Amino acid sequence: MIKLNINDETSRLRSVILGTAKTNGGIPAVEEAYDPKSLLHIKANTYPKEEDMIQEMEAVEEVFNKYGVQVFRPKLIDNYNQIFTRDIGFVIDDVFIKANILPDREQEIEAIEHVLTQIDPEKIIRFPEEAHIEGGDVMPLGDYIFVGVYRGPDYADYIIARTNMLAVKYLQETFPEKQVKSFNLRKSNTNPYENALHLDCCFQPVGEKYAILHKNGFLEEKEYQWLVDHFGPENIFEITSEEMFSMNSNVFSISPEVVISERNFTRLNTWLRSKGITVEEVPYAEISKQEGLLRCSTLPLVRE
Repeated sequence: MIKLNINDETSRLRSVILGTAKTNGGIPAVEEAYDPKSLLHIKANTYPKEEDMIQEMEAVEEVFNKYGVQVFRPKLIDNYNQIFTRDIGFVIDDVFIKANILPDREQEIEAIEHVLTQIDPEKIIRFPEEAHIEGGDVMPLGDYIFVGVYRGPDYADYIIARTNMLAVKYLQETFPEKQVKSFNLRKSNTNPYENALHLDCCFQPVGEKYAILHKNGFLEEKEYQWLVDHFGPENIFEITSEEMFSMNSNVFSISPEVVISERNFTRLNTWLRSKGITVEEVPYAEISKQEGLLRCSTLPLVRE
């Protein structure tokens, strides 16, 4: 049995589900795009090739193997995108929460059933269908659970609005000992430079005390400022609009001392190293064309 344990974003990783780019389904039609960045690349004929994405994900698995991390992969669904496992579920403490994702992605949860059967069934839950939530919006951090949401009355108009306040309510009820803090994110169906698809597209803790942050990803400045104050301005790496577009905040921590990052994130990687953090650089620029990167394609199960 897998004894789940996730209390933060950076403790030593022991077990993870890594998505797969095999039999990915080819280039979607314009009307099938889930996000504005994918739409941009579909229209520009620059949508990533399956073979390139497979190589990128294999590079990440090699890093996990280097650090002795147990890696699970989804069972393959023919002609189907299974890269972004963080969308379909997440772990807080010793509880696995199945995400209420877009309805036509339900097969992705079924494809990790061989992993879920190794978990105590009493530790697997799902919120009511109307409580929309995806793992990219949920970040446990000790006594806190940070959650990216969209609170606008036009929520239903945004395919990129993935987590609502009802889900925040259920999180708080499920983990009453924690403080669940929501952040209202900027959404755009058409402009990838103005769209924070999930919280991890504009914020992520790294190391023991640092955080990557993008101010314009937040609709309410006071909520952005709360994070700055929480971590301390001297511990914040503020990314630009272009860097958010490239998904600089969507790196992934193996431990407080080791971060997997995209090899082209020169400014970020230099800053991480200046803080004493080892940066394992991998190619992931093709996968990033779908508005997701390293955190999006990993679902941690066990951290020490």
